[in-house]
Amino acid sequence: MIDFRYHLVSIVAVFLALSVGIVLGSTELRGAALTALEHTSSVVSAKLNAANNENSALQQEISGDRSFAQAAEPVLLAHLLDGKRVVVIIAPGAPSSVVSGVTTALGDAGATVSGQVDLSAKFADTSASNLSLLDELTQRVAPSGLTLANGTPQQQAAQVLASALVSTGSSSGSGSGGSSGSGGSGGSGGSGSPSESGQAAQTILSSYSAGQFITVSGQPAQGATLAVIVTPASVPAAGDSDPADQAIVSLAQEFGSGSEATVVAGPSAASGPGSAISAIRSSGVANSVSTIDNADQVIGQIVVVQALQQQLTGHKPGNYGTQSDANSAGPSPAPTPSGSASASTRPTTPAKGKK
Repeated sequence: MIDFRYHLVSIVAVFLALSVGIVLGSTELRGAALTALEHTSSVVSAKLNAANNENSALQQEISGDRSFAQAAEPVLLAHLLDGKRVVVIIAPGAPSSVVSGVTTALGDAGATVSGQVDLSAKFADTSASNLSLLDELTQRVAPSGLTLANGTPQQQAAQVLASALVSTGSSSGSGSGGSSGSGGSGGSGGSGSPSESGQAAQTILSSYSAGQFITVSGQPAQGATLAVIVTPASVPAAGDSDPADQAIVSLAQEFGSGSEATVVAGPSAASGPGSAISAIRSSGVANSVSTIDNADQVIGQIVVVQALQQQLTGHKPGNYGTQSDANSAGPSPAPTPSGSASASTRPTTPAKGKK
C-alpha cells in the first residue's frame, strides 16, 4: 500500500518539474519573442521614416505650388473683371483668410468690392420667435415692386437682400446696380431689374442690421452686378438639412438669379458632404451659381475670379475644386488675361508653410 509520504513526494516532484519547465520555457521563448518584436519595431520605424520623408517632400511641393500661384495670380487674372463691382456675402464662421484671399484676387482682376455683408447666426435661426421677427421685418422693407416668393422667411429675406445689393446690369432705371453687361437669366428675387436705389437699398440694409441679422461694411448699397458668398469653416451638425446650410442655399439661389454672376466659395475641409456647397451642388441652384470648394488655397481663389468671368461671357456655372462632386479643378480652357498686371499685394508664403 502506498503511504501518504509517497504521495507527498510525488506531488512535490510534479510541481518542481512544472516550475523548472516554466522557467526554462519562458527563458527560451523570451529570446524568440524579443527577436520578433525587435524585427517588427525595425520594420515599423523604417515605414514611419519613409512616411515622414514623403510628407516632408509633399509639403515642400505644396509650398512651391502655392508660391508659384501667388506669383502668377496677378498675371492670370489681369483685367478679367475690369470695371465690375462685386459684393461679398460672408456666412457665420467663414474663415477670414478665405475672405481676404478672395478680395485680393478680385482686386487683381480689376474688380471693385462694393462692400461686405456678414450674416449673423440669427439669420439662420429657425425658432418661432426669430422667424416671426424676420418675416415681419422682410414684409415691412420689401420693395413695392418685388413679389416675394412663397418660401421660408430666410428665402424671402435673401430675395430682398439680393434686390438691394445686386442687379443683372441689363436694365436702366433709378437703381444703383453696377456697370452694364450681359443680362442674367430670369428668376425670383428681382432678376433682370436693377437693384434698389441707393437710399432704398440703404434702408433695407439698415433695417436688417438693426434687427441684428447682418453686419455691413463698405458701401454695398451702391450696388454690384457680381456676388461672392463665402461659406463657414466647418460643416453644420445636421448636414445638408441644417438651417445654416439652407440659408446659404437660399442666398445662392436669389443672388444667382439676380446678378450677372455669383460664386459660392468655401475652404477644403468644410466643403464636402453635409456642407452648404454640397447642398448647392445636389440641387437645382447649381444651374445658376458656380461653386469653389478649395477657396482656402490660392488656386481656389484664382478660380473664383475665373468662374465669375466665365459666367459673364455666357458659359454655364461650374462646380470646381478637389471634392468628389467637383466637375474639374477650374474652367477649361481658362479665361485669357489681357494687358499687363501689377505686383500682387498678397503676402508670400514661407518655404515650409503648412497646407
